[in-house]
Amino acid sequence: MPSEHPLDKVVAAALKGGLPLLILTLSLLAGMIALQFTPREEEPQIVVPMVDVLVHAPGLGAGQVERQVTVPLEKLLAQIPGVEHVYSTTSQGFVAATLRFHVGQDREASILNTYNKLYSNQDRVPAVVSNWLVKPVEVDDVPILMLALWSDDPGRYGDYELRRMAEEITTNLQGIPLTSQIEVVGGSPRTVQIRFDPESMGARKTTAMDLVRALQLSNRLQNAGLWTLNNDAILLESGDVLRQLSELETLVVNVVDGVPVYLRDVATLVDGPGEPEHYSWIDFAPGHEDFHPGSAYRPMVAISIAKQRGSNAVSVAAAVHQRIAELQRQLLPAEVNVEVLRDYGQTADEKVDNLTSSLGFAVLTVVVFIGVFLGWRAALVVGLAVPICYGVTLALDLYFGYTINRVTLFALILSLGLLVDDPITGVDNIERFLRQGQGSTAERIVASMAEIRIPLLMSTLTIVLAFVPLAYITGMMGPYMAPMAFNVPVSVAVSTLVAFLVTPWLASRLLKPIANVGGGEVAAAPGLLRFYRGLLQPLLGNRRRAKWLLWALLGLFLATAVLPLFRLVPLKLLPFDNRNEVQILIDLPEGASLERSAAVTEHIAQQVKQLPEVRAIAAFVGVPSPIDFNGMVRRYYQRQAPHLAELRLTLVDKTERLHQSHAVVLRLRQLLAPMNRDGLEVKVIEVPPGPPVLSTLVAEIYADGLAPYSLQQQAAETLMARLRREPHVVEVDSTLVASQPRLRFVTEKQKAALSGIATEDINQTLMMANDGLVASYLNLPREARPLPIELRLAPEQRGSLHDFERLQLKGRPGIVQQQSATGLDSAPQPWSPSASWGGSSRSRRTRPFFART
Repeated sequence: MPSEHPLDKVVAAALKGGLPLLILTLSLLAGMIALQFTPREEEPQIVVPMVDVLVHAPGLGAGQVERQVTVPLEKLLAQIPGVEHVYSTTSQGFVAATLRFHVGQDREASILNTYNKLYSNQDRVPAVVSNWLVKPVEVDDVPILMLALWSDDPGRYGDYELRRMAEEITTNLQGIPLTSQIEVVGGSPRTVQIRFDPESMGARKTTAMDLVRALQLSNRLQNAGLWTLNNDAILLESGDVLRQLSELETLVVNVVDGVPVYLRDVATLVDGPGEPEHYSWIDFAPGHEDFHPGSAYRPMVAISIAKQRGSNAVSVAAAVHQRIAELQRQLLPAEVNVEVLRDYGQTADEKVDNLTSSLGFAVLTVVVFIGVFLGWRAALVVGLAVPICYGVTLALDLYFGYTINRVTLFALILSLGLLVDDPITGVDNIERFLRQGQGSTAERIVASMAEIRIPLLMSTLTIVLAFVPLAYITGMMGPYMAPMAFNVPVSVAVSTLVAFLVTPWLASRLLKPIANVGGGEVAAAPGLLRFYRGLLQPLLGNRRRAKWLLWALLGLFLATAVLPLFRLVPLKLLPFDNRNEVQILIDLPEGASLERSAAVTEHIAQQVKQLPEVRAIAAFVGVPSPIDFNGMVRRYYQRQAPHLAELRLTLVDKTERLHQSHAVVLRLRQLLAPMNRDGLEVKVIEVPPGPPVLSTLVAEIYADGLAPYSLQQQAAETLMARLRREPHVVEVDSTLVASQPRLRFVTEKQKAALSGIATEDINQTLMMANDGLVASYLNLPREARPLPIELRLAPEQRGSLHDFERLQLKGRPGIVQQQSATGLDSAPQPWSPSASWGGSSRSRRTRPFFART
């Protein structure tokens, strides 16, 4: 008698073959299209909008900036919708606030809200603030490629020449479709340096400020509008810009007693690399083909390439490599080489290929086992159900914007053991009904599926309910595990549909009906069944033994559950990833010079080369390397100071080394541990296998509003000392910084005012002499970037405090006046060295303030 249940009617209709054949064809076709067009990347996309707000308040100490600028700014930023945390760092005259929005917040809306909040409250900005800058930071800014440009002949192609080559290369690479931000890190940019001579200027009554004014006022080209003449519209321009170095040399900077003072008379012009503000080089270990014993490190410039959102990392990286290969053949000298320091396209493709092969092996294993126990026909039915389920799942991944990454493929491998359950159950029951049932083949198949209808539906519902809660995980782990929460329930639900719609039809075509010879089971049970019965009957046949079995299982469960409590087994969410890159951060005490930091970094690099797994070492001193996702969250891109450095290690490929990267990291920490002394901190950074966090364990020190900040600093130092005694803790760091020596030139304002000397002129002159001042730009049409004209004392002329005190100053015209018979006349401009208008005062710089709201 035909069943009246709707699902039985669907099974009966499916046996006719039209719908199952359509599902089989479309699912396989959709799966192939999705596999071809779904973007591939190493990790799932996690949207974590972050915005840096940089505020300058010159002239204020750290404590004053914290009260007058940082606190009001934090209150304002905390009002922005979607903000999870506000981190701030306050130092003398400067505050950097970082807004971290909730995971999943719309990036454009977050940036728009930040701009709107700041610019709609300009009337509340403290008067001491000179300017501020809003810089968005997002995961799409993380480069997928980091290339090192280095030379075999450093004497011919140093970091200056490499920098110029890299700038031309970036212009070329920007034309590749779907590339995003491309940056050059390291190297010395081209600069026209005007190294003025204080003695020559003093002899010609010329000051450094005269040079600045001459450059700024003379290097001008202005549009004067359209001039109509004889029915022609002529574009009228006035002035001209400096276009050649010879024009700069003959520039008149002052006129004394009718005699012009040319720039070449008071300064030396140097066109070439600017003074080093950072260093970057590359060195190779014995595992590299370019390693040469005893050779010095090579200068290096890094090029970082990011991709646009939603693009395929594999295809973008492949296009960049192809373009770089063309440029090496057509543009770059033979002595200039390219070393790949990071390639997320290659690693993503390798992981996808490895997991895909693992997935294929798992499918083959399942099919073989089914073939051994149920026969090759039943194995073929189940084997065809697997690509149908995966085809539909991958197509839905493409439609809903998921990418093919390690979590997606892990979810598919995990779901393999679940999605074959329904087809296996269906095939096994269909085979039993074909052997024992009555009626036609179609009736037997429908009856067999009706018998297991409820178990199949309930098992699918149970699995879906078990994995759907993963979609509600908060924080960065939520979007990281989102492919798991989507792919497993979808693939299992599809497998249930396949079990009711496709498996019966395939079984009717592949399984041969067996006539019922006795109406019961076969006379001789298989050997496996006899073994299984012999194993369970003694345990289940006796009630007492059955209870003891249950109690034993409960005891084993409890014993297993308490193992992590006693640290007998490690407890972690995800396994370590075996990567080919490691990062080492080097923090010297505040006040360390750039040269000292470079020397320490070079010494550490030589120690690191002892490990056989290390292949190449890229060093960045005074400048941060191109960030990864981990560095973006931890704000490593803000590590820009002379006392900060880092090493980027590339390891021998994981297929060619015995130990995983985690074991290499442990050995590196043990090797570098003795160097953590005298204020030097060396941290080995391992990229976490999941979404990054600030650290494995983060402790935040809070105090009430009346407690001094020094009390929080003392509490932090006490807590750090305690944490260092904790077992298995290898690195302890904090936001505390050491005080730095400070030398301040204090102006005697009354004495300076009597001579018309402005404090601003003294400040600008000292800053120009020591740090340099870009007064204008030389206009060369073929330069990839504006060519700055920088005024500065030569390094050999600023080796002592006396070198700054001999800088000449003169009073501003019209400030000092004298009476005459006709009224007030401008007095002659006083002329004297800077030491006449003040003195130097030594102290220690106030520690910065760190806060989180």
